Amino acid sequence: MTTLLGDGARLVDVAGDRTLAGDELVAEVVRARDELAALPQGAVFSRTRVDLEGVLRYVAAFEAERAVALLDPLLDGPALDRFVTTFRPAAVLSAPDTAPPTGYTASGGDWVRATAEAVPPHSDLAVLLSTSGTTGDPKFVRLSRAALLANADAIADTLDITVDDVAPTSLPLHYSFGLSVLNSHLVRGATVVIEPSGVFKQGFWDAVAEHEATSLAGVPYHYERLRRLDFDPARYPSLRTLTQAGGKLRTELVSHFHDAMSGVDGRLFVMYGQTEAGPRMSTVPPERLAEKLGSAGQPLRDGAFSIRRDDGEETTHPKIVGEIVYRGPNVMMGYAGTEAELAAGDDNGGVLHTGDLGYLDEDGFLFITGRLKRIGKVFGNRVNLDDLEHAVRGAGIEVSAAVAADDKVVLFAESASPETCKEVSRTLADLMHLHASGFDVRPIDRVPVQASGKIDYTVLESQV
Repeated sequence: MTTLLGDGARLVDVAGDRTLAGDELVAEVVRARDELAALPQGAVFSRTRVDLEGVLRYVAAFEAERAVALLDPLLDGPALDRFVTTFRPAAVLSAPDTAPPTGYTASGGDWVRATAEAVPPHSDLAVLLSTSGTTGDPKFVRLSRAALLANADAIADTLDITVDDVAPTSLPLHYSFGLSVLNSHLVRGATVVIEPSGVFKQGFWDAVAEHEATSLAGVPYHYERLRRLDFDPARYPSLRTLTQAGGKLRTELVSHFHDAMSGVDGRLFVMYGQTEAGPRMSTVPPERLAEKLGSAGQPLRDGAFSIRRDDGEETTHPKIVGEIVYRGPNVMMGYAGTEAELAAGDDNGGVLHTGDLGYLDEDGFLFITGRLKRIGKVFGNRVNLDDLEHAVRGAGIEVSAAVAADDKVVLFAESASPETCKEVSRTLADLMHLHASGFDVRPIDRVPVQASGKIDYTVLESQV
C-alpha cells in the first residue's frame, strides 16, 4: 500500500487499549485517506496530538500523496488564525472548540474551508513543519516524500531497526525528531507504542515495560532530568538503545549514559539534525563515543559535511571553524511563508546551510561549536551563548539557559540560590576575563521548554 508502512508494522494505542496491524491497520489508513479525499483542494492542517488518530491521519496523507502540516496541538487563538489566513488550508483537523475563522465552517471537530479554490501544493510535497512554534510569523519547512523516506531508511540502517523493534512515542509527533522515530520504525515494519503522557510520567514507563520497548529517543533536557532521577536501564531489560538529538548533550552525560547502556549490553547513539534535513544528519557510532566525546558524529549514508569559511569557500580540511554545510537526499525543498510558496519546487538542491558553527576532525567527525545567531555581547565582546550554557551546567547548576541583552548576557538557572547565582557570575567573569556585571544570573523555578523538550528561548527573551 503505502511505502511508509513496511511489512509487519504495528501501532499500539495504549490509551485505547488497541493494537493495529496487518489488514486492520491498512483498513484504518484507508478510512483516514477517504476522509482526507473528501476535503477541498490544498494542504491539510492537522493539530497533531500523540494519539492513534493523529498517526493514522499522517500515514494516510503520506499514502494519498496529500501535503499535511503537522501542528502543535496547543496552537490556537490568534497564532492559529495567522497560519490559517496565510496558507488557507483545506481544513484544520482537530480544531479548537471555538468559532472558525472567516471562510471556514465547523464540521465534526474540524474546520473546513468553504471555498474549493486553492493553490495546489507541489506534487512532491509531503509534510510541512512549523519553524515558529506557537508564536511568531507563520513559516513552514517543506519536506518531500523522497527526503523523508531517505532519512527514515538511513536512520533505520544506522540503528539496525528490524520488525522486532518497539519504539514508544517519547517525543511529540509534530516535532521533527519525534516524526523521524515514527518514520524510521514504520518503514522497517517495527512497532510504535503510542503513549501520550510523556517520559516523566509513570504511565509511560509502565508502557515501556509492558510492551517491551527496545529504544528510547530524547533531547538533552530529557537526559538531564533522567540523570537527576537516577534512571537505570537495567530496570527495563528490553530497552537496549538510546538515541539523543535536538541539541548538544553535555559530555559528562554522554559518558554517563554510554557507560550505563554499555553495562547492560546496550547502545547510546548521539545524533545531530535539523528539521530542514528531515531531520537527522549524523551519528556517533556507540563504539567510538569514548574517543569522540563532544562530537556530533559522521554523516549518515549518502550525506556529506563541509565547512563554509569566512571567505565563502567550503572545505573539508580538519580543524577549520565555520558554518556547517550539509548535502544529502533528506534536505528540505525550501521554506514557505505564503500559500503560493506551497506550490514551489526544490529550492535547495540537496544543500543545507545549517546556521551552526563547527569543524571536522581528521577522521571526518563533526564538532559543533555554536550557532551563528546564538551570539551575545558583553561590553562589546562577542560571547557564544551555547558555550556559556555548557559552562554553567558544568559548574553544577541543574539546567540553565542564556539569552542576550543590552551589552550583557542573562542566564536563568534552575533551583539555584541567589548566592549561587552570584558565584556563577564571578566564575564566568574569571573565565571570560570580563567584569561580573556583564553576566546577570537569575534563579528560576523551571526553565520553560517547548513540547519537544527544547528550551523555549522566546519566553526567556521576553523576560529580560
